[in-house]
Amino acid sequence: MKLANFIYQGKKHYGIVRNNHIVDLFPVMGEKYSSLQDLLDKNALNEIAHFQYCDATIGFDDVQFLPVIDMPGKILCVGMNYQDKRIEFNEKNKAPTIFVRFNDSQTGHNNFIQKPVVSSQFDYEGELAVIIGKECFNVSERASLEYIAGYSCYMDGSVRDWQHSWYTAGKNWPATGAFGPFLVTAEEIPDPQNLAIKTILNGLVVQDDNTRNMVHKIPELISYISTFTRLKAGDVIITGSPGGVGMKRIPQLFLQSGDLIEVEIERVGRLSNRVSA
Repeated sequence: MKLANFIYQGKKHYGIVRNNHIVDLFPVMGEKYSSLQDLLDKNALNEIAHFQYCDATIGFDDVQFLPVIDMPGKILCVGMNYQDKRIEFNEKNKAPTIFVRFNDSQTGHNNFIQKPVVSSQFDYEGELAVIIGKECFNVSERASLEYIAGYSCYMDGSVRDWQHSWYTAGKNWPATGAFGPFLVTAEEIPDPQNLAIKTILNGLVVQDDNTRNMVHKIPELISYISTFTRLKAGDVIITGSPGGVGMKRIPQLFLQSGDLIEVEIERVGRLSNRVSA
């Protein structure tokens, strides 16, 4: 099942994606579950599953996509989590590198990503996003996959000339990260550690890897993070970017106004955004 979070006729809706259209759930379920976040909070994904066989009445062109979870309690990002990326940055740290994003640093599928005017080093990073489905704290690696609602694509834009000695300032400019297009529920992805992942800039593949090459696998990440903070439904873990980022290319390759940047993950989808200065 694929779920979309979107604006339709000026109001926030959510629904099930089917054949490039959307089964709008808000008219029939909105009083019970006010949003996709509310649906996750109440652990109700199974309750809506039968709607995926209904007629899909809304076309993609009729909606404005929101980030899959537009107001998560936490957005936790993993840095340097593919071996090629670690080599590029000469990363030696053995523990997962964790930093945070803020809600307003995100935008949705087909919306503009905003290149900060003050930056000349706005970089792309394509990543797999994990959406937590129910609360967990100090969970074991063995049990961790049971707490996942689903997966999505993420373009974790990096303002390199504002990263300084740490990541926060370079990762939280408004609308520099894109999240979507859909939440693909966990049962659709039996093995999240065997997915091709690509980032495509103006039709050119600039990152090309497989999630099997994560240094810290998803169960380890959930277990590690849930050791120091309580994860709740709708929280997002962005699992790291492969090698091939623009900063480490010769010559360097950064995002410019008008560029089309896309993140494609096998079985998950293709997230597309134009860049605007």
